[in-house]
Amino acid sequence: MSASAYERVQKARGKDRPTGVQYIRHLLTDFMELHGDRRFADDGAVVAGLACLRNLPVTVVAIEKGSTTRERVAHNFGAPNPEGYRKALRLMKQAEKFHRPVICFVDTSGAFCGIGAEERGQGQAIAENLMEMMTLKTPVISILIGEGGSGGALGLAVADRVWMLENAIYSVISPEGCASILWKDSAKAAEAAECLRLTADDAHALGVVERVFPEYGGDWKRLWPELEEALYAQLSELRALPPEELTARRYRRFRAIGVPGRQEGASEYAY
Repeated sequence: MSASAYERVQKARGKDRPTGVQYIRHLLTDFMELHGDRRFADDGAVVAGLACLRNLPVTVVAIEKGSTTRERVAHNFGAPNPEGYRKALRLMKQAEKFHRPVICFVDTSGAFCGIGAEERGQGQAIAENLMEMMTLKTPVISILIGEGGSGGALGLAVADRVWMLENAIYSVISPEGCASILWKDSAKAAEAAECLRLTADDAHALGVVERVFPEYGGDWKRLWPELEEALYAQLSELRALPPEELTARRYRRFRAIGVPGRQEGASEYAY
């Protein structure tokens, strides 16, 4: 029997799930972290830098939650500040200049909503990422590995291919927040989760993501080679496209979401 939507939410939030940094360690080599947005500060919630996928140089950006309490505090529980999105964009523009593909690992309940973040332009930082990523003249693949919360996730998910893990979620609001708004009762979160259609199955059926990867019951060693192969094959295909065609296809991909019928490229399902 398949898990309910809210059970998927709980799995996406599970403390034993691999974090963004662990994906970097298992899939990439020669990782060199780069820091700062060159405007305000560094943001521990976003870990980014240069790496190699086999023999292919890439830029990698990961929203990091941390595994221990100390790490979670240091990484702000995976809730990026504006400087995190600006750091990511700075490195993506650098990747475009040097013709490196971009890989994003997304796992966040949402962008940080503190006073300081708002004063430093949280909404503007996310909006700039959406605009710039749409026209970035280098391949971009984003993978939702846990929570994909609202604009905080979308700010790193405007990509040529968007993939999800089996128990990842992608939604404009948390089930608890939705239940509180609709029914003034956060205890109805499970009912809200069903209404939001936030599971990987839902996202694939709606054409929001192209591919869903199985989690093999938590046997992550089985996932790493499969995901590495998929990334390398897909990036090799995307790199062969002229920049103008690459960005035109990316634009059509997002314009097709919500249009009846399957969008271009939304065909693979890895189960």
